[in-house]
Amino acid sequence: EAQRKLAATGAKAPVTVAGDLKTLAGCEAVHRAVTERFGRCDVLVTSAGATKAGAFVKQPDEDWHDGFALKFYSCVRLNRLFWPMLVAAQGSVVNIIGGAARTPDPEFLVGGSVNAAVANFSKGLSGLGKRDGVTVNAILPGLTETERVHTLFKQRAAATGITPEEARKNAIAKGGLRRLGQPEDIAALALFLASPAARHIQGTSIAVDGGETSGVF
Repeated sequence: EAQRKLAATGAKAPVTVAGDLKTLAGCEAVHRAVTERFGRCDVLVTSAGATKAGAFVKQPDEDWHDGFALKFYSCVRLNRLFWPMLVAAQGSVVNIIGGAARTPDPEFLVGGSVNAAVANFSKGLSGLGKRDGVTVNAILPGLTETERVHTLFKQRAAATGITPEEARKNAIAKGGLRRLGQPEDIAALALFLASPAARHIQGTSIAVDGGETSGVF
């Protein structure tokens, strides 16, 4: 669907590969398609994520396994698979994670834990990036207007006994936000971090959340 929308604007249609990034085979399919089609990788942006919100005592092990498989292991696997090509290109990695890496939430324990793990992994990988000539940074989006956040509002509403609209209003009020973020807000930073202008930015996690994160770091 995204491919069709982009092509309709007159832009060149992107190459797409459908696969389940929760599996090693799905990640390998993406790597194989890029290798066969282009033979190189200058920029890797990881942005998988649909970790489930909910009441902690009611969330089964499956929710935890699912969250780590999709967001953490896919990030690890894709970076590992593409690293040789990134080194050859002296390229860039941008891991899009989530604000919950820094701001734990009792109704989002799976997501917060996974995000924190990916943030730690990204910082550690940047050390290898310094040696190999690859920049590695992360983006921590706040609430962003996507289908994903609408699903989260429904899950949080179910966990706390309110309506999804109330969950939305509460989240905006809690963060003192003027509005929800837009996908373009995240894309603009990802584009900058992948550009030559950001070559001296390494191992950093940058929040794009309208000031929602209250801590210093």
